Amino acid sequence: MNRKWIVLGTVAAVVVAFAAGMVVFTSRSNQEVKQAVQKNSDALVRPHSPIFGNPAAKVTIVEFFDPSCETCRAFYPIVKRMVNASFGQVRLVVRYAPLHHGSDTAVKILEAARQQGKYWEALERAMATQPQWAAHDRPQPEMIWDFIGDLGLDMAKAKADSSGPAIDQLLRQDIADMRALKVDRTPGFFVNGTPLREFGEAPLKALVEQELKKAGAP
Repeated sequence: MNRKWIVLGTVAAVVVAFAAGMVVFTSRSNQEVKQAVQKNSDALVRPHSPIFGNPAAKVTIVEFFDPSCETCRAFYPIVKRMVNASFGQVRLVVRYAPLHHGSDTAVKILEAARQQGKYWEALERAMATQPQWAAHDRPQPEMIWDFIGDLGLDMAKAKADSSGPAIDQLLRQDIADMRALKVDRTPGFFVNGTPLREFGEAPLKALVEQELKKAGAP
């Protein structure tokens, strides 16, 4: 047989094997996450979790979120639009998955702002300025203090709260829940407890619509 065709055949076989392996891996990963949710359903939402939208909404999007994650930044306005367009039928619950270096500090700053009723304003600023403070080779999350300095916060109190035990315990709980639910990348989405199998805006919208139908939402 011509050597060229042997090489091409070998390459094709490797590509097919790789694709098949990815399907098996994805299927296995999805199954592991489903099992984790079944065993740890209370790990999806905690009383301390920030909520955007109607607290009594029929459909809950749980997002495991890393303030330093570029994809989280890209999805932030998308998810907000979905909630705002749902006429109170969908809510967002934010959980933290600080997988990047420095993200734990960013989370603590956001939570300190939340203690003074400025969480969403602080989050908007952190997302808008993420390219400036979240460089992965040299993150500087402390810069967020400067970006939220005009929100009317008692900055001395906020900085003290950010290093206090209450926020530290909240963050530890979210990290423990992230691990229990097998979340290893961000953003990690669950809709009414169902993990998002195929990542992307369209699959997320489809899953939300599916859950709205199940819930009998108009």
